[in-house]
Amino acid sequence: MNKSSTHAFVNKLLVYTVLTIGFNGTVGLGTVWMRHQIAETAAATKQHENRLAAVERRLAETTSRLAAEQSPDKLEAKNVSVNLGLVRPEESRIVRIEESPEERLAAKRNLEIFATDVEGDFASVQFKRHVQQPL
Repeated sequence: MNKSSTHAFVNKLLVYTVLTIGFNGTVGLGTVWMRHQIAETAAATKQHENRLAAVERRLAETTSRLAAEQSPDKLEAKNVSVNLGLVRPEESRIVRIEESPEERLAAKRNLEIFATDVEGDFASVQFKRHVQQPL
C-alpha cells in the first residue's frame, strides 16, 4: 500500500509540474507577444511622427515662400515687370482694424441671423436658407 501511495504522489507531482511548466510557458509566450506588439506600435508611432514632422516642415517652407512672394518689394517688382501700373494706396485711405478678422467677418455674416429683438428673457434667432448662386 505504501508503494501505491508513493506512485499516486509521484503521479500528482508530475501532473502539477507539467501544468506549472505549461502555465509558465503560456505566460512567457504571452509576454513575448505583448512586447512584440508594443515594439510594432512604437515603430508605427515613430513613423507617423516622422511623417508629421516632414509635413509640418513643408508647410513652414511653403508659408515662408508665400510670405516672401507677398512682400511689398516683390509685389512692386512684379507690378513693374508685368506693367500693371498699380500704385500704393494713400495712408489716409487705409483703415486699420484691431479686432480679430475671423470674429469680425463672422459677426458681419451673422448680423441678420442673430437679431437683438428681445421679448422677455429670450432673444429671437432667425434661420434663413442659403442657396448658392452659380458662378
